Amino acid sequence: MIHLKSKTEIDSLRISNKIVSGILQKLGSEIKPGITTGYLNHLAEQLINEQGGIPGPPEVGFPGVICVSLNNQVVHGVPGKSVIKMGDIVSLDVTASFNGYYGDVAATFSVGNISKEAKNLIEATKSALYEGISKAKAGNRLGDISNAIQLYVESHGFSVVRDFVGHGIGKSMWEEPQIPNFGAPDRGPRLKNGMVFAIEPMVNAGDYKVNILDDGWTAVTQDGTLSAHFEHVIAITEDNPEILTFLD
Repeated sequence: MIHLKSKTEIDSLRISNKIVSGILQKLGSEIKPGITTGYLNHLAEQLINEQGGIPGPPEVGFPGVICVSLNNQVVHGVPGKSVIKMGDIVSLDVTASFNGYYGDVAATFSVGNISKEAKNLIEATKSALYEGISKAKAGNRLGDISNAIQLYVESHGFSVVRDFVGHGIGKSMWEEPQIPNFGAPDRGPRLKNGMVFAIEPMVNAGDYKVNILDDGWTAVTQDGTLSAHFEHVIAITEDNPEILTFLD
């Protein structure tokens, strides 16, 4: 069942998602050659604590405060001793609850001069996110979001990860529905005012298949190619979808 949020609930979600967006931007500004992914994790913990938030969701047991995924790591990269280098691409996923409501945002950052393929991949992933958001209107169907993302990604020669999807969000981190980044249009639940979704395309430069590393968390591309990840939380309104997070 998809929970329709009240105006008060959306106001609370707007606050939480504004906070995590600010934290993401602060972390992004700190990315440079020579720092470790663990440094970003420590800084994220400090920033979340300063705002009175709870990193999360804690019950899943992820061994970090944020996910930091490098190069061919798709999502759920475990922060630690890995050193960021010139030419890397770094995906950050920041999730925390504030006053009982979750914020969730992700983006991929470049470190200095990156390859043309990496630049194109990042741009296509971010643009695909907005293509999906453009279909998040009352009266459309959930599959219209998924299909718009897939068509855009594949038209640029990349592939959409199948193993991980977007989701509803509210007092819980993961609410119904699941939001794949692929599929046929005009399928799935009809979109209604008050639905709040985390839409997050994960896009690989090569094949869409992934493996999980021995840490039990970090997903990597099976063929070793690069991967990028962007995420917004949006609310469906009577007019255009409202983006509750923000990205530069």
